[in-house]
Amino acid sequence: MPDPPPVDRETARELARRELEKPVYQRDKPSWLERTLDRFAEWLRDLFSHAQAPNAKGGGAEGWLSIGVIVLLVILAAAVVLWLMRGGRNRRSAKDEALLDDEPSTSADHRTEAERLAAAGEWPGAIRERLRAMARDLEERAILSPRPGRTADELAIETGAAIPELADDLRTAVRIFDDVWYGDRPGSAEEYARVTAVDDRLRSTKPKALDDADLLPADGWSSRW
Repeated sequence: MPDPPPVDRETARELARRELEKPVYQRDKPSWLERTLDRFAEWLRDLFSHAQAPNAKGGGAEGWLSIGVIVLLVILAAAVVLWLMRGGRNRRSAKDEALLDDEPSTSADHRTEAERLAAAGEWPGAIRERLRAMARDLEERAILSPRPGRTADELAIETGAAIPELADDLRTAVRIFDDVWYGDRPGSAEEYARVTAVDDRLRSTKPKALDDADLLPADGWSSRW
């Protein structure tokens, strides 16, 4: 059998490239994320290496620059952690904050204020005042007993028990309120209109009044939704 023709360098390189492109060789190849993390880790190692000797001969400027970058990274990381922690605390405390103030007010007062804020495009405040108007209106009509410290979630739960057909609407209104008042969302005219529509439907209903005992399960424990 004749010998195979000799393979030149370019042909050998092309054959090797095709062989390495086969799936069997690609399985263990690092992903783009792994490669990115490896490059970032290598950059950090170089950064700290230069920062350890800022006064070294020939590398002083680069060393002090590395220290400055490290300090900046630490400050940014701390700021992100504090922001996340504060946001988490705000969301948790939102469930415990009373919807109505201790100062005397009427549902008409809150509706008037809501319309004023809405006209100015201040949607979070307008939505809050409209929800306060609902809470005060329900107390004025003795559908709910006046209770200091009632939260927005509790308003939805208690009103939903008194007016089951509007329970979902109340939960939607409270969710909008939570998002714009505690979630730092800007709100919108559409969201305000949705909350206002719930208020209008509430005012047109005539449900039976509920005692506080009616709002609790048999074991006396009230759960949040």
